Amino acid sequence: MSGGAPIRPRPRSGVPAGPGGTYEHMIRDSRSTAEGGRQAARELVRDEDARIVVTLAGTQVLPAVADACEEAGVPCVSSTFPWQVYYYGRGAADTSPFRFTYHFCWGLDDIAATFADLWERLAGPGRTVGCLWNDGPQGGWSRDRERGFAAVAHRLGHRLVEPAAAYTEPAADLTGHVETFSEAGADIVTSAATARDLGLYRAQAAERGATPRLITCSRWLAYPPTVTPDGGRPSHADVATLVYWTPDHPYRSSLDGRTAAELAEAYERRTGRQWLQPLGLAHALFEVAVHALRTAADPTDPAAVAEAVGRTRLETVAGPLDWTGGPVPNVATVRLAGGQWQPGTRHPYELAVVSNPHIEGLPVGADLVPLR
Repeated sequence: MSGGAPIRPRPRSGVPAGPGGTYEHMIRDSRSTAEGGRQAARELVRDEDARIVVTLAGTQVLPAVADACEEAGVPCVSSTFPWQVYYYGRGAADTSPFRFTYHFCWGLDDIAATFADLWERLAGPGRTVGCLWNDGPQGGWSRDRERGFAAVAHRLGHRLVEPAAAYTEPAADLTGHVETFSEAGADIVTSAATARDLGLYRAQAAERGATPRLITCSRWLAYPPTVTPDGGRPSHADVATLVYWTPDHPYRSSLDGRTAAELAEAYERRTGRQWLQPLGLAHALFEVAVHALRTAADPTDPAAVAEAVGRTRLETVAGPLDWTGGPVPNVATVRLAGGQWQPGTRHPYELAVVSNPHIEGLPVGADLVPLR
């Protein structure tokens, strides 16, 4: 999926397309690099005659796939990337959208509002929050005072602190962050760190007796914590994070009516592994692609398919998606709740919903607890 998966009309195999045939999809691997993503997208267009490309990918790969599709004039739908970074990071302006590339996700403003709600639930309003942000795109966009995380956090009355010098991934030493946070009286830390760097920070903070009351992290926490071989606590145990999809979400697939719970159950039964948050978004990508091909004036015409995506309003297993009323052209948004990785009953750690002001029908399943 990271390199992109195209869907195109075919007569005999794949997903039912309605009158006239079925859909076939092919996959290319991006090798988790920007150049690999560009090459994968170009191969899908050139070798597979892709009518539309869908992708889940990270900071470097997703923009590369989207840009390659825009250059090739083939529609692309993507997710799992804050929409401001996708949109403005690729050079778009409010009055100059892309023609072929579309995205759905939450925004940096949504992350800040969700985390601020968690901070206030645990420790009250007006918190001093330490920022564990790198010197790359995640940190840069988080710091942005106009469109980033910091802008909303400040507006909600919170004070953000961090050392003068950001760290480079992978981090070698984060004691400067520990000391800065302690000196500022920050008992809450927010982060966009990798699991490795988050673990390093937690270890160095514990060594100095400076364990925060709460850590919120927006990156790398879609996957369950793994218990260490010696039985120690994983780096993101008890860390609070975003909740964008769970089996308890009150949504159904537009393709077959399958509920979120049924999708998660089928995944666990088939793979033997715990359900993952990106599962819902991955399924929704195909829902959007099939809907666009079904409703396009000409499913063989890339421009017509792109136009169909742009007018899509669709109830999916990941929730309602609406490209006709997004915050900017070519973008639809996903609602967020607040969660925390806590010891579970079916799995060693489970993502518990601890705060939900925005998603009707999603139950809050646990209380937010301080770090142990």
